[in-house]
Amino acid sequence: MRRYEVRVHASSEDLPRERQLAWRIAEVASDPVAVAPEVAEMIGNRVIDNAAVAAASLGRGPVVNARAQALAHPFNPGAGVFGTEARVSPEWAAWANGVAVRELDFHDTFLAADYSHPGDNIPPVLAVAQHRGLDGRALVRGIATGYEVQVDLARGICLHEHKIDHIAHLGPSAAAGIGTLLGLPTEIIYQAVGQALHTTTTTRQSRKGAISSWKAYAPAFAGKTAIEAVDRAMRGEGAPSPIYEGEDGFIAWLLGGPEARYEVPLPEPGEAKRAILDTYTKEHSAEYQSQALIDLARRMAPKIGDLSRVTDVEIATSHHTHFVIGTGANDPQKTDPDASRETLDHSIMYIFAVALEDRDWHHERSYAPERAHRESTIALWRKVRTVEDPQWTKRYHDPDPDERAFGGRVTVTLDDGTTVVDEIAVADAHPRGARPFAREQYIAKFRALAEGVIDRAEQDRFLDLACRIEELDAREVRELNLAAEALPQPTEEGLF
Repeated sequence: MRRYEVRVHASSEDLPRERQLAWRIAEVASDPVAVAPEVAEMIGNRVIDNAAVAAASLGRGPVVNARAQALAHPFNPGAGVFGTEARVSPEWAAWANGVAVRELDFHDTFLAADYSHPGDNIPPVLAVAQHRGLDGRALVRGIATGYEVQVDLARGICLHEHKIDHIAHLGPSAAAGIGTLLGLPTEIIYQAVGQALHTTTTTRQSRKGAISSWKAYAPAFAGKTAIEAVDRAMRGEGAPSPIYEGEDGFIAWLLGGPEARYEVPLPEPGEAKRAILDTYTKEHSAEYQSQALIDLARRMAPKIGDLSRVTDVEIATSHHTHFVIGTGANDPQKTDPDASRETLDHSIMYIFAVALEDRDWHHERSYAPERAHRESTIALWRKVRTVEDPQWTKRYHDPDPDERAFGGRVTVTLDDGTTVVDEIAVADAHPRGARPFAREQYIAKFRALAEGVIDRAEQDRFLDLACRIEELDAREVRELNLAAEALPQPTEEGLF
């Protein structure tokens, strides 16, 4: 990997495009390096993972509405929409499928200087592959690039510190992945990356306060926008430049300002794109920083016994966990039984209390309104608080993957003053966890979430394709979709 310094340049400096981050990203995307077998296998796993969580969300309101919008844009050849056999314009397929994938907050993650859900790259890259009739080898190359670029941007550039939503890294990564998929030249990918960044930079209010369904729509918007950016760039249209380094650009006014310095690692020419292997999926449908703590709650509950005796629960954890999903966020909605599901899955206080009581976590039952209003849950929930511990913050950012941690240390105080103390570094499903996910676990997750939604024969057909993704021909890539027997319809009309 080569580390590139990225900083603001005055217009008078006339920064050559070859030294611009967008150009260097485009060079990575246009490098025809082979995909390693273990990377291709993991891409198959993540295609299965995305389909699993999409299947479980097909009946949810935001997904129903996104699907209706997409189905209003039929196109031939087009791309598939999860749950249907329809073909629609690829940007609209990416939109509908992106919402389905993200709605339950249940797919893969990478945490570093910033947050990311790099599986969000799959819907737009897959949609374009289906539309253009490309094979599995091209699809795998495109997805590998999308993961590489988003992960590397998340390693080097912190967005949340400046209240910018993480889809600002997703727009460029999806554009780069599509560029690789299509075999586009560096110049065209460069323009698409710049346009995608410029048009997908939004604020973090989408994940603050009363969190709405836009949390699921935001990455789908980035994927749809990336496809449109590539289309314009292919037609010869350009982007603002330099998009990252300009004196009126992204870093100067939306991030650290004129004096800021960032270092972004990117593969050398000819170096394989392996970033997907540094990412991890979720066993539980909740914000990633709660994954390990759910596992810890299940482990601690038998030691605590009677939960009515609990007087205080202190979670000592990283800066990110404390300020994003903990009491450091200062969001009263995180302790409100009437809060939205999207808000509750960003409240470690709620999540830890329910996991203690149920010794389990479920993507629907754990968020049900009657569950959030249970008297015993509310009482326990409001005894949970978080504190930042510098050691956990240090481990969160540790460059050594064997030391990096996303958990915390929990101290439960009982009414007689005794305490129950335990800690966890990574989730059980993490590659270093107690039960790391491999192909078997991805398939089991898919089966569990598709049960009652997708016919068993249809599940088998899809899994056969996903498990040999790199070998698929163009026809089979077009069939890399899920059909459901019955789907709910929107309750309200829109424009389309």
